[in-house]
Amino acid sequence: MPQPRWMTLCLRLAGIYNILWGAWAVLLPNTFWDWLGMERPNYIFLWQCVGMIVGVYGVGYWVAARDVARHWPIVLVGFLGKIFGPIGFIDAHFIRDLVPLKFGVTLLTNDLIWWIPFALMLRHAFLVNTRSDDNNRMRGVLAETPSQPANLRTTLANTPTSDGVSLLALSETSPVLVVFLRHFGCTFCREALADLAAKKSQLAGVRIAIVHMVSDEQAQPNTAKYNLADAARISDPQKNLYNAFELARGKFSQLFGPRVFLRGLQAWRHGVGTLQGDGFQLGGAFIIHKGQIIRAYRNHDAADRPDYCQLAATS
Repeated sequence: MPQPRWMTLCLRLAGIYNILWGAWAVLLPNTFWDWLGMERPNYIFLWQCVGMIVGVYGVGYWVAARDVARHWPIVLVGFLGKIFGPIGFIDAHFIRDLVPLKFGVTLLTNDLIWWIPFALMLRHAFLVNTRSDDNNRMRGVLAETPSQPANLRTTLANTPTSDGVSLLALSETSPVLVVFLRHFGCTFCREALADLAAKKSQLAGVRIAIVHMVSDEQAQPNTAKYNLADAARISDPQKNLYNAFELARGKFSQLFGPRVFLRGLQAWRHGVGTLQGDGFQLGGAFIIHKGQIIRAYRNHDAADRPDYCQLAATS
């Protein structure tokens, strides 16, 4: 995803502004307090230190302007400063009555006008880096020869689908994309169903089988909602198939870590529901054909989003 030109211009403008503001605070430290009509601080060098810090931020912004996705920590630190600054003013003026309201004028140019562009830049960096991580994982998956779990054919033969045949029989006629879901109340589960529905036309020649942890009667309305009524469904409330395909239960960081939280903000539009199944279970996607696993993608965390078309294209 290329970086929009406005981000480069915005950060360079922020850099120039910060350097000039910092130089003003360092070289003419008393003018600000005189303008406010406040007594000059006894320790003016502290105000000059603030100016030095603001100026250094400007250098950081100028550097980050070249590649926001790479230098996002600089943007994040600046964004946090622009949030905490107004919070400090609210405390100093409205709660403790230490500074006049006029002091807050500086918040407009120092902080408030930068909130939206900095937030958009952080979103851009997150999307770029998330896609890069996912692509790297997919390349790693496609480069591997997946291991075959013990007694795989027996397991597939003993796994009935909603089509009335076993998963083994389904795989004998064509490649099958087997998608293991988390619980239906999970926003990432719903995102996975939406992705499958959106890419169904690109998966011609590949059957879709959806593995879930509720009864088929409960699952059918969920898949039909996403135009996946023709996909084979596999009810696995005891998670026998999840275990056979070596799908792990997530640790705390894999379920509630920063990446999961940020991805959740992106996937939130798909909604959430009640817990239906093991909330700790991680998902995955597999291409199986003639009783063998051709490709295997085991989710690294709850927010993983495999590229089903890329996975199926190698079958």
